[in-house]
Amino acid sequence: MVKSAGLYGDRMTTSETDASAAPASAPSSRERLPLPAGVGVALVTMFTPEGTVDVGATVHRAEACAAGGVSSVLVAGTTGEAHRLSVADRVDLTTAVKEALPRIPVIVGTGNPEAARGIELTAAVAAAGVGDAFLVLVPGDAEPAGFYRQVRRAAGGTPVLAYHYPAVSPPGVETAAVPALDVDGIKDSSGSTNRLAELVEAGVRVYVGSPTQLAVAGACGAAGALLALANVAPSLCLAAWGGDMAAQRTLFGIHVQASADFPGYLKGIEPDAV
Repeated sequence: MVKSAGLYGDRMTTSETDASAAPASAPSSRERLPLPAGVGVALVTMFTPEGTVDVGATVHRAEACAAGGVSSVLVAGTTGEAHRLSVADRVDLTTAVKEALPRIPVIVGTGNPEAARGIELTAAVAAAGVGDAFLVLVPGDAEPAGFYRQVRRAAGGTPVLAYHYPAVSPPGVETAAVPALDVDGIKDSSGSTNRLAELVEAGVRVYVGSPTQLAVAGACGAAGALLALANVAPSLCLAAWGGDMAAQRTLFGIHVQASADFPGYLKGIEPDAV
């Protein structure tokens, strides 16, 4: 089992944990947008030199990615260094991005490798009434079907996407079990095209997390992609999603560079400057 320290949500305060103990029922103060299709950005989080969240700089990056054509924004995912973000940080970032981009769905990462923390995070953010959907990591210490039933209650009516990322939270969830989960879709960051095929054939709403799969995923029935690389190469990501194999090949090299310095590489380059 992977422990949460250094991965996800390890800065929840006592008051935030208490506030998340019960399922949320507070409605959002803004219209909730439908789940997106196409290429979304797994947004980086910008920080000040003192280590606090730089909301303005993070929103600026979201706006630049939207100008590059992305169809959604994922806040507080793996790329957004969720392990450094409190509940308040998630709420502040989501609120600011939604205000800046009112027509683009904003998904909030509320997962954790430990099931109890993921449920707490989801309930706490839901209570604030922000976000168009929650992305919740498959935990390493719970049976997925039962876990997502609890997440659904904690989400208070907000759509839920499962998040399969075994590199962070092994073992993830078997493809055969995904259609029975009480979720509205899944982000699959395994990079496995065999998994993609199985999920699409099972009728699951799939968002790929690997930029190496875009040309196949878009053409073969995936709902979309939520990508770190869309921070720096949104136009190439969109082209590859549309079947442009030259763009897909170019993304291979950018992917290798970004993986070697993650997430620093993504923060140091403006969208479409690669």
